[in-house]
Amino acid sequence: MMEIAAFLTAILAGGIAAMSGFGIGSLLTPLLAARYGIKLAVAMVSVPHLAGTAARFLGLRKQVDRRVFLNFGILSAAGGLGGALLNARAGSPVLAMVFGCLLVFAAVSGLTGFVERMRFGGTTAWVAGGLSGFFGGLVGNQGGIRSAALLGFDIRKEALVATATAIALIVDGARMPVYFAFEMRAMLAEWPILLTTIAGVLLGTLWGVRLLRRIEEHTFRKLLYTLILALGVYMLIHGAGTLRANS
Repeated sequence: MMEIAAFLTAILAGGIAAMSGFGIGSLLTPLLAARYGIKLAVAMVSVPHLAGTAARFLGLRKQVDRRVFLNFGILSAAGGLGGALLNARAGSPVLAMVFGCLLVFAAVSGLTGFVERMRFGGTTAWVAGGLSGFFGGLVGNQGGIRSAALLGFDIRKEALVATATAIALIVDGARMPVYFAFEMRAMLAEWPILLTTIAGVLLGTLWGVRLLRRIEEHTFRKLLYTLILALGVYMLIHGAGTLRANS
């Protein structure tokens, strides 16, 4: 049953990410966290996340905005490494609540139109890159925060998704060695789920854009942000409940 749920969720996540630049961590991490705990789930999701991001990059690499990529991406990779190191030492309930806060922030920012009013440049761009990468390494869900931040650069949609994808590859490269160092044995023990999610994400990436573009963009964004908000609230409640149980 878990394999079926993971496969279907991975297809949806890959399709959403192919259109928006994020979604794999947002959807897969809560699902796997319910069974494996947030720390192992973050490490496991990094594998299909890398596979889907690499496949997406192959089709969008010519659209990358190099200026934004350099200003935003370098500190994003450094932040990803720092967040991954903290992930290896932090407690699961704390990570669950941080993860929930990030999801709620991304959802509320989208629903209220806050992301459309942000404009970044100079020092702010470096700070935004470092923070989004750090949260990506910490909880494996930097995509929503990163895409919200990239909207502040006022670049075309294609360039935004392509640049977000290129940065995601750097963040994955920075954080995954840390995950492997601490969680490799546990990850290998769950290889059927890893293969299932990789296959689902790749399938969703290949044909998700064609399917999702049938939905009106405004409606799609509202539905997506509402889903992210629901997931964020769930993770906050779950993390708070776990903290109370352990206290």
